[in-house]
Amino acid sequence: MGMSVTTSVATEDDAERILKLQYLCYQGEAELYGDWAIEPLTQTLESLRTELKERHVLVSRLGDEVVGSVRGWVDADGVGRIRRLIVHPRMQRHGLGSRLLSAMERELAAGSRPVAAYRLFTGHRSLGNLRLYQRLGYRQTQVEEVNSKLSFLVLEKPVAQQAGRLAATA
Repeated sequence: MGMSVTTSVATEDDAERILKLQYLCYQGEAELYGDWAIEPLTQTLESLRTELKERHVLVSRLGDEVVGSVRGWVDADGVGRIRRLIVHPRMQRHGLGSRLLSAMERELAAGSRPVAAYRLFTGHRSLGNLRLYQRLGYRQTQVEEVNSKLSFLVLEKPVAQQAGRLAATA
């Protein structure tokens, strides 16, 4: 019988495992853009520990192994910012990224600040990421040129109306 993947709120004990997975997952992005100095590959453990205290961080585990993670927060304008969605390469293409992204949307929506929309970004050459985000309802809203090799595509998704609210007005 195989183990199932579980998703939960990350703890400080997860910091090193998240950072190691992040380094592994962003190698492909670094190669794609020819830049090994991208922020996910230079982030320090201390910086990640600060994020764990100040933001929402989820992890997916297969047994004791961290195989996925995502981070988010709600800004002052009510926009749920989602970033650093990572899935171990051997676990990709099995729906884990979709599950993590949806879990973070629910996590942010359940917080104390109301969320009007979700926003994330990815590099312009990251076609797999773009397909995933578009399949989950995200639409490109702008392009931010970082340098001659990289542009970030900003994608947003409005918060869906709650089913109960719709039923009450029907």
